[in-house]
Order: sequence, then C-alpha cells, then structure tokens
Amino acid sequence: MTDTSATPVVLPVLRGGMVGMGMIFDETYAPFFETAEEGIYDAAVGAYRVELTGAATRTGDRAKAYCERRGLAGFGNHSGDNAVGDLLASGIDFLCVASPDDKHFEAARLGIEAGRHVIIEKPSVLSLDELDELTALAKAKGVLAKVVYHKLLDPDHKKLRTLVEDGVLSHVNNGYCTLLEPKSISGQQFAAWITGRNPGTYVAVHYLKLIDFTFGGRLKSVSCTGQRGLVGPQDGPTWDSTQLRLVYEYESGREAAFDIHTSWVTPDNFPGYVEQEVQFRFDNGVWNGHSRKRGVELTVEDRTPNELKTTINNHYNGTFLEPWGERSRRGYGIEVIERFAREVAYVELGGAAGQRADRLAEMASRNYNDLSADRQVVAAVQAMESILARHAAGEPNGIVEVNGRAGGLALYLPGKSEPEMLYQGTV
Repeated sequence: MTDTSATPVVLPVLRGGMVGMGMIFDETYAPFFETAEEGIYDAAVGAYRVELTGAATRTGDRAKAYCERRGLAGFGNHSGDNAVGDLLASGIDFLCVASPDDKHFEAARLGIEAGRHVIIEKPSVLSLDELDELTALAKAKGVLAKVVYHKLLDPDHKKLRTLVEDGVLSHVNNGYCTLLEPKSISGQQFAAWITGRNPGTYVAVHYLKLIDFTFGGRLKSVSCTGQRGLVGPQDGPTWDSTQLRLVYEYESGREAAFDIHTSWVTPDNFPGYVEQEVQFRFDNGVWNGHSRKRGVELTVEDRTPNELKTTINNHYNGTFLEPWGERSRRGYGIEVIERFAREVAYVELGGAAGQRADRLAEMASRNYNDLSADRQVVAAVQAMESILARHAAGEPNGIVEVNGRAGGLALYLPGKSEPEMLYQGTV
C-alpha cells in the first residue's frame, strides 16, 4: 500500500531574543512572536517561522511568568549582570532591545558586536556619539540596526505623510503635538527606573521622528523646559512633564517651529488613558489629529474608565474576535515589529548568499527605521536631556544650536558667552 500521508513541511526559523519584558513587550513583541511562530509568508522570501527563544532581564521574574503562562520549553531565561551576553551566546539571529531608554546603547552594542541584527525601542540612544558608534559597528559587522517608531505606521500619520509627499499639503509652517499618560505609568510601571528620567525622551521622540520623517528639513535649534514635584522632588532630576520646541529650516529658506508637550502624571481615571493630539499648519491647510476622537466611546458599568477606557484606540494594538471565530491581536504597534522581522528574513533568507550584501544595503537604506537616518532625532533628544540636566542644576532656559556658528550641538546658557559643546561633528 502506498503511503499517501503528507510529509510535514519544515520551515526555516529566525530566532529572536528580548532585552526587557515590560509593558512594551506585553503589548507589541509578545503578540508578534506568538503569531509569527506559526509562520510568515513573504513573496520575496517564501515561508519561514520566527521564534522568541530567550530573554535578558534584570531579575528573570517576568520571563519566568511568561514561560509558565505559555508553557514554553527550552526558553532561555537569562538574568543578572551578564544576561545579554548569555542570551547572545545562545545562538539567536536578532536582538530586540526594550529596556529603559538609558540602557539601550550597551545592550545594542553587545548585540551588534556579536553579529546579530538589532532593533531598539525609541529613543534608540541618548547621544550622537552613541549613535555614531552603533551605526559604524553595524556596517562593519554586516547587520541591520533599526529603531522602533510605531507611530509612523498609524493610519492617520501615514495619511498625513501621503498628502505631504503628493503635494496636497504645501510647506508646513508650525505644529503642536501632545501626549499625556496616567500616573500609573510613572508611579508604578516605570517606578524602578524613573529617577532622573523625563517623559519627553520617553514619548516626545515619537513626534520628533514624525516631524523629521514627514517634513524633512534641517534641525536648527532645540529648547525645553518642564515641571517637577510629583514623580520626584521639586528640585530633583526627575520630570513630571516637559515642553519641547524645535525649529527646522527648509530648502526654501523658510522655517517652522514645532512644540511637543508630554506628561506622565495625568490622573489614572482619565477617560482616554493616553491622550494624543497633533496639529500641523500649512500654507494651504490645517491637519488635526486626536487619538481619542476616532469615533469610538465605551461605557461598561463598574469597569470604565479605569479597567477599560471610555475612549479607546483600536488602531494601535487591539484584541479582536474575527468573524471566522479566531482571536487575534493586530495594530500598528505590532506591525512595526513584523516589518523588522521581514527585513531580517529578506537579508538572511531572500536569495543567494553571494547577494546578501546587496540585500543588506537595500534594507539599511530604509530611513523610517534605520539608525543611520536617526541623526536629527537623536540630536534633539541629546539636546533636550542636556537642557533639562542644566535646568535641574540651577541653570534653566538653555538653547541648543544645531550645526550653527560653533558647530555640531552647542548648548548656550543665559549669562554665558561661550557655549558648551555637546557634539563636535556635523549633525
């Protein structure tokens, strides 16, 4: 008798590792990996699987809980001082860095040095010197070095960029962005690493990239102020809220100013949980976007607005019961991780080994997420961090000139004739 049973198809596997397993992992990386382990198909690559095979965290507690919940066998739960090194030694193909922002650089450096593709949560790093080192190292090691800016995949933001690219909206004049998060973010979820940090670096960076990527132009100056006293001492280095201003110059010689206001001390029972709003004004139009006014309001007795939110953003990351009965998690927060995995797969599985360098160069040229295209965003982050540090030290109202009379990044403080050079090279 002829055996007509089908031979199981063995798909190639890309093995991923996580640095950090906090809120961002739960909302974006976990649902991506849990879907991708079943298989991904790409016309340029074929079918393959992506697996999360290990993690490096401070204590290992969250990784242990995740393994138990999913019943994972053979998962590498690495903790302690050499956790990242142990994870890299386990044989992963790419590394996802979702640790606190001031710890991104070292984990990414170790990953790239080990010859692994790396994706880093925003902000990628906190200084241009760090960015220079990582981009040079990635080029030398022949790997991708990427950063997550999931708001670029927001349908509203993609439509904005489409109208700008198509010339429907002409020359941006100025803009305003705000993002407010509840006290539980700063007081509970991030309590272990919040000291000395600020919500501008944590979330304003999304809008820095949106502005830089959508409108182009040359960053000219950065100024910033903020408030303290709720998350930490009134005279300490930990900030409740920040107000950041950027000035850009365009090829026409005209300028535009952008104000970005962020806070992580909004009341926990605020109906939207996260309040996000943008307005951009053009020569011939105005763009207004508001994350809480996309058309959905929800009220459930004894559950909204705390456990469930009254106004919800189903575009970012939502759990759905599909019409055919399957439960899924979708949204642009997850899609951006999938895009990176597809880029890695294209480099490693998308053709002959002799053409890998060409595929790598093609994926590294994508300026929406490549570290090499992140210079002006990192410059703004470094400038803001330096201004706030001087403010906390009793020297407020600084301003940073970008590629100005003194070069690179020059911090000017009131009453001082000479600037402090934050970065000597050209931004």
